[in-house]
Amino acid sequence: MASTVEPDAVPAAQRGSWTSFLKSIATFTGDLSSLTAPPFILSPISLTEFPAYWCERPELFAAIADGPTAEDRALRVLKWFISTLKGQYTTRNESMGSEKKPLNPVLGELFYGRWPDKNGRGLTELVVEQVSHHPPITAYYISNESKGLALQGHNAQKTSFSGASIIVKQIGHAILTLDLPSGEKETYLITLPRLVIAGLLVGSPYIELSESSYIASSTGYLSTIDYSGKGYFSGKAHTLKAIVTNPTLTAAHPLYVVEGQWDAISHDKKTGAEFTNVTSPKEEVNVAPIDAQADSFESRRLWKKVADGIRTGDFDTASREKGKIENEQRQRRRDEQARGEKWQLKHFVRIESDPEYEKLGHLFKANPPIEDCYVFQHNAPPHAQ
Repeated sequence: MASTVEPDAVPAAQRGSWTSFLKSIATFTGDLSSLTAPPFILSPISLTEFPAYWCERPELFAAIADGPTAEDRALRVLKWFISTLKGQYTTRNESMGSEKKPLNPVLGELFYGRWPDKNGRGLTELVVEQVSHHPPITAYYISNESKGLALQGHNAQKTSFSGASIIVKQIGHAILTLDLPSGEKETYLITLPRLVIAGLLVGSPYIELSESSYIASSTGYLSTIDYSGKGYFSGKAHTLKAIVTNPTLTAAHPLYVVEGQWDAISHDKKTGAEFTNVTSPKEEVNVAPIDAQADSFESRRLWKKVADGIRTGDFDTASREKGKIENEQRQRRRDEQARGEKWQLKHFVRIESDPEYEKLGHLFKANPPIEDCYVFQHNAPPHAQ
């Protein structure tokens, strides 16, 4: 493996640790998230910031509420969802040269953000909490009260090694709720695609999506999204095909078919009209300055010294400061165990089985058929409101 690593992709001082990392992956059995990656491949961003990618095109999120019919709203949800994929899975590759391993959040880590009201779209707010460390689970709540929209979900990963790639099975789901002016409520169950992280042998990882994900609506509309990438001889990177059906139509006779690249442009297959276009700049989430973050568990405050080291290439400092945080957390867990105490979540409460997941999952035979959820307690601090 060592001979296949390109010198330009891996810093000279880090080549030994990268080779050792590859060897440990190849021989490891279990959850790869527990492995320590070389500092040069770390991202300066914690996983607690990742839910912000759901709403970096806040005008598309807000526009869901403006759909005049259930069918139109189902299409708007699909359009918004596809528009989130580039931010979630490729922008780190573009901005940092290759895919980076995000910082593994500590239990109780917090992230608050917002997108201000522009052109009548309403204020959109975000609350994130790391609700479990082993296994790592991140819960989030995104809301636009003026539009009657709320997205509640959680995400975890199970990782394994196959061939020359890391396979990431995303665990969790999101429920999008829309309160209509009529007083009725629509809900949408959103599942997550599987990830394939390739490019490891050359020290330049990148993400491709695989298999399928679903958006199931309480009005009966179902979007089935299939993902594929570039093969050795054919295909194109970041390809998707979405099929939209309703209760009276099967996949063989869909209402709509959308095809294209989820990191660029997709089209309505029947009309040829552009469906999504994410080539324009996204809108970053607004976050309070670090010196104004009151809670020591707020993500950017917690990881500041580590992030500074990664961004400046001072990997020794990044590694040292990261170790301090991790050791402090281990000691905190030991102290809690000695006192017979358990960490108390701040903003979310775990529910064993999500009734919306169980109900809407029947539309596509969800596997597993039931799944837990984390319910937001609507108790974010004033500065996050």
